[in-house]
Amino acid sequence: MKTWIDRLRCEHTLAPEAYRRLLATADAQAVDYLHRQAREVAYSKFGNDIYIRGLIEVGNRCRNNCLYCGIRAANTSVARYELTKDEILDSCRKGHELGFRTFVLQGGEKQGCYAKWEDVVSTIRRTYPDCAITLSLGEMEREEYEGLFRAGANRYLLRHETYNAVHYRMLHPETMSREDRLKCLQWLKETGYQTGTGIMVGSPGQTLDHLVEDICFIERFRPQMIGIGPFIPQKDTPFRNWPPGSADLTLRLLSIFRLMFPEALIPATTALSTLLPDGKQQGILAGANVVMPNLSPAACRSSYALYDNKAAEGTEAAEGLALLRKQLDRIGYRISTARGDYRSPTHATDEQANRQESSSEDK
Repeated sequence: MKTWIDRLRCEHTLAPEAYRRLLATADAQAVDYLHRQAREVAYSKFGNDIYIRGLIEVGNRCRNNCLYCGIRAANTSVARYELTKDEILDSCRKGHELGFRTFVLQGGEKQGCYAKWEDVVSTIRRTYPDCAITLSLGEMEREEYEGLFRAGANRYLLRHETYNAVHYRMLHPETMSREDRLKCLQWLKETGYQTGTGIMVGSPGQTLDHLVEDICFIERFRPQMIGIGPFIPQKDTPFRNWPPGSADLTLRLLSIFRLMFPEALIPATTALSTLLPDGKQQGILAGANVVMPNLSPAACRSSYALYDNKAAEGTEAAEGLALLRKQLDRIGYRISTARGDYRSPTHATDEQANRQESSSEDK
């Protein structure tokens, strides 16, 4: 196992069977070694800095009926809401005052909203030129992605959830298409976004072979951001009685992707923190370098119910930054208020060299 882990750290790739063995192994020492190598790689690129992103959940109205999601169109139990432009800008203002330099606008997928998002994005860009803008608003037309990029958006997160076509069909309605999802991801990269994708771990019907397919797809796609979180059931969905995904498997995948992509932006997700009391810390110690406290208006947070018992207070909330600082300090990390853009390997190497040079001069 250690030989494969060392090879992944050095060469950033393995054969599919090696990935499968890493995911399946019961060797606790090998898993610990995997996390330690990923942690070392992340530290070599980013030091002990953890980038913060201000998450703004802009609305829970969605046209889709994904079988796992609590804001699916067919769910009549959830209280629907949609933030106004002024409410979004107020969240940005509060976030900027707290030190956030990246805003993540995430919401249900809707048609006919392009003009609103172009207006919102361009206003945020004019008001906060020092900030990055990340969007996670689902599938759009290519021209809409291009327009939002011109308006000032920097990054776009569109998790593909599963690469296997049969498994995709188990999780999504007939109106959705895996091919459309992958096409949108390609459009985003070609437009110039720092592009993110990712998966749910332990979603209904998922096998280790499916996860290996996901690893191989992400290896080929080469995203700048990778979101890995466990599946957590939601009481108003068809999968309400399905068990949650494995935190251990989620952490293994996080470490694998850190070794595969040393410069990638990889969050310790809210879902991981919902599943584990110390999920954020464990994610960071497995190689994550991003956390996303919630900047949304407090009154709306419980309505963005993607899954049950979603963590939205304490260190998961923007108001909990002081607590987050203490939490990170206990494991040897600190909050970075930098934008934390994706850095190419060359850039990362140069910055690392500069850091080492500065350290030598200090001595």
